[in-house]
Amino acid sequence: MPELPEVETVVRALNRALKGKTTTGALSLGRLRFPFDAAAAGRRLAGKEILRIRRRAKYILIDFPENLALLAHLGMTGRFRVDPSGTPRDRHDRVIFNLLDGLELRFSDARRFGFLKLADLPRPGGIPPECDRLGPEPLERGFTGGLLLALAKKRTLPVKSFLMDQKTVAGVGNIYASEALHAAGIDPRRPTSDLTPVEWERVVRAIKTVLRRAIRQGGSTIRNYRTIDGSEGGFQQSLQVYGKAGGTCPGCDGKIQSIRIGGRSTFFCPECQG
Repeated sequence: MPELPEVETVVRALNRALKGKTTTGALSLGRLRFPFDAAAAGRRLAGKEILRIRRRAKYILIDFPENLALLAHLGMTGRFRVDPSGTPRDRHDRVIFNLLDGLELRFSDARRFGFLKLADLPRPGGIPPECDRLGPEPLERGFTGGLLLALAKKRTLPVKSFLMDQKTVAGVGNIYASEALHAAGIDPRRPTSDLTPVEWERVVRAIKTVLRRAIRQGGSTIRNYRTIDGSEGGFQQSLQVYGKAGGTCPGCDGKIQSIRIGGRSTFFCPECQG
């Protein structure tokens, strides 16, 4: 599933391609995870300018006037494309939004775990209810070791599960939790209540560093992720432990191990994360 760097990469590309353009309608080509009435959405969006595209955690928000937004989640295989009208359609295209200048914004999703929803926002720049309970954004200034220390107080779940809880940290998933904990030298199995303030600061610095590097490289393409022009991310070439079980740790020459935490594969080096 795309995580924060992949979604941020898509958002930046969509802003370059769509900001200031006007919608004229929408067409449904197949079902999604939840019902989406593309024709009704198209009628509400017709003649409206795309003000900006932004991200909240792993959600994408396409803002229109009158506090209206298209809320999108890529799920596992969802993808946006911007194509000229008349370009052959992909067999996994689910919804097409028509634009005034002859372009089309296409949402495709092979496995149908993504979704689209037209949302009325409480105020300009606000967020819909689906985003109300999300945790802090890890790249914002207020995301600190002290904040995580307070959230982790009296909790005993493994630190990796804690970081992947979207109510704790918005947008961090399996790949970047593994990578950040390796960079911080923290065993992913440790109970959250066991970490010291100094260690939480290391975790926060590692999360910010790993996410920023991943964004600069367009995210990680492990299986299905592509940006809007079809290109793959590049950060998978820089992964230190994720997906590298049995390999040599680049930090200490120990052997990388794979275990399951919370039902998810977790990669770490028991030598430098011990």
